[in-house]
Amino acid sequence: MANSALINMMMASRLVYGLANERVVPKALGMVDPRRRTPVVGILFTTALAIGLISSTEIAGLGETTAFLLLCVFAVVNIAVLVLRREEVDHAHYRAPTALPAIGAVMALVLASPLTGRPGNVYVIAGVLLGIGVLLWLVNWAFTRRQRHEEETV
Repeated sequence: MANSALINMMMASRLVYGLANERVVPKALGMVDPRRRTPVVGILFTTALAIGLISSTEIAGLGETTAFLLLCVFAVVNIAVLVLRREEVDHAHYRAPTALPAIGAVMALVLASPLTGRPGNVYVIAGVLLGIGVLLWLVNWAFTRRQRHEEETV
């Protein structure tokens, strides 16, 4: 369990770093330590988030929330596969039968639904985490919008 937590923390800090580089979240979250080349601000942010979650909820609830959010991601990926199928490409590539991503999306959504008996606090924790993500995106959007406006007026 500790190893899984460590791997998730490493992945989360790199994810925040990547989102910062893509300008989805504030650029400061992507700052890298010049000596170690690690996303130090992303590590600190995700560590603070993890400490907050661990201190305010039960470990079992966090595990269920992680499973729920992964099912949501699987559903979105399967839906994205269906949407991207509409675009024509000029090279040979694998094309999954339409039924497979459709079934995958439906199954992931069913497994993520309350029909599975998942406790309500899982949805609350997931909502708070998504809210934090949306808040970071809004802060970044407002800041970059203001920056673009200032550059256009100069």
